[in-house]
Amino acid sequence: MRIPLFLIVLFVLALVSTKGFAAPATDDQRNPSFLDHLGATFDRADQGLEAARNSLGDRANGIVERAMSFLGVRYRRGGSSTETGFDCSGFVRAIYDQSIGLLLPRSAAQQAAGTEVINPSDLQPGDLVFYNTMRRSFSHVGIYIGDGKFVHSPRAGGSVRVDDMQESYWKKRFNGARRVVSESTTGAALAPDPASVSPSH
Repeated sequence: MRIPLFLIVLFVLALVSTKGFAAPATDDQRNPSFLDHLGATFDRADQGLEAARNSLGDRANGIVERAMSFLGVRYRRGGSSTETGFDCSGFVRAIYDQSIGLLLPRSAAQQAAGTEVINPSDLQPGDLVFYNTMRRSFSHVGIYIGDGKFVHSPRAGGSVRVDDMQESYWKKRFNGARRVVSESTTGAALAPDPASVSPSH
């Protein structure tokens, strides 16, 4: 017996309507935990970034707090302690050593050479600011504390104090900003250098 053509067509249409032309299953449909895993990965990345930001914030706070605790300590050329007094680079070196255990080179010029150049607009508390106060570049250094101000040991007869970077004297002599990244990224420049003892200013 021959089956009429229209019945065959009806059967095929019925079959298609029940099965449908479903798209192939995607990875997340075949594996329901895929999106959960992806979300967890992003969460861990966010937590890592947040921890890094907190760590940098804690480090900067430690540096600034330590520097501010030395306000009023007298200036002494070649000095590098509260007992002897500080010159500018001796002050910066002592602060980094005592606050985060990182020993910078001795002179301001060496500290500039051993740290990362940054745009002044990117200055963050704990960064270094350099000045030409002795008719040569990078002859003076201080620590940025925020709000356009820095703490430093200025000159003979003075003591550790805070100054405004926008004051005419400092603005005219500004040499640039630097960031102390880490021993791993700045290499030997941040290693202890006992032979390098010539003061900056």
